[in-house]
Amino acid sequence: MTIRAWSRLHTWSSLVCTVFLLLLCLTGLPLIFHHEIGHLTGAEVEAPAMPEGTPMADLDRVVGAARAQRPGEVVQYLIWEEDDPAILYLSLAPTPTSPPQELRTVVIDARTALVLDEPRDEGFMYWMLRLHTDLFAGIPGKLCLGAMGLLFVIATVSGAVLYGPFARHGEFGTVRRGRSGRLRWLDLHNILGIVTLSWVLVVGATGVVNTLAEQVLAVWRADQLAEMVEPWRGQRPVVEPGSVQAAVAAARAAAPDRKPFFVAWPQTMFSSGHHYAVFLRGDTPLTHRLLTPALVDAETGRLTDLRAPPWYVTALLVSQPLHFGDYGGLALKIAWAVLDIATIVILGSGLWLWWRRRRGAAA
Repeated sequence: MTIRAWSRLHTWSSLVCTVFLLLLCLTGLPLIFHHEIGHLTGAEVEAPAMPEGTPMADLDRVVGAARAQRPGEVVQYLIWEEDDPAILYLSLAPTPTSPPQELRTVVIDARTALVLDEPRDEGFMYWMLRLHTDLFAGIPGKLCLGAMGLLFVIATVSGAVLYGPFARHGEFGTVRRGRSGRLRWLDLHNILGIVTLSWVLVVGATGVVNTLAEQVLAVWRADQLAEMVEPWRGQRPVVEPGSVQAAVAAARAAAPDRKPFFVAWPQTMFSSGHHYAVFLRGDTPLTHRLLTPALVDAETGRLTDLRAPPWYVTALLVSQPLHFGDYGGLALKIAWAVLDIATIVILGSGLWLWWRRRRGAAA
């Protein structure tokens, strides 16, 4: 491709996605610090202080407490808080097959089985999350943002190609002074783009992968999960599942080096009509995000299958921490925020430069 062709590709791919990317950068900035903001504002649910070594309550008691909080509903999922194992989130709905929008969350102390809160989907952080993930438009919104992320990657690569000829005629990072303000902003736009190139490519590409979560889940259900539950094909779904505590114990016995992350009840999206699906994760920084599904017969409590997820699920799981930068503590979050702000400057300056150029051409 000629430089002229690369320039047009960069211009139009940038213009199409810039407004969406500015929205994603602005909403993503508070999401980087969502735990810290939650603690500061009191929106984050915290378990009361108890002596170290306090034993955990039986999970069946926890489920009973959640069902008592929302009578007539059934549990679909049980999730351990990532940063505090003393907190459990239980998702309940009118039926085992109710869609996600009908789920309601009950937060329970894992040591006492007491209800701590029943949060609602509202507030500033909820709006930021929904705008960032799907524009309040569900799967179509996610796919739209995924397409914008792909255009952003194309714009980034084409911008790097265009910077090559410019860099050959001067030192790297040169900002031409004594010239017009437009040239200074062009140089700053180029420099920030090159400095943040690797980060932008990683965050953009992982963002595209994250928008395909529902499609990845559908493929996994039709592929690996269908193979794991083939012996139960055609059988009636379990209406009254047995002990979830026994199911988790069976899964942990089969993989003692892993910890439970969440449990899916029979008939939900992550399981079959006959099984508890216990998703286990490692306890090291490298394996913390890699989940291994264990299927446990919901009637007998016997482990029926446990296997590593396929590559496409692993790609999705790895992309999430890389996108949000929440795997390296506060220092990494600050670095992500600085790079996010730099990207906002790149996007804003690119839009301004295009407008100035168009205005100059019209004049």
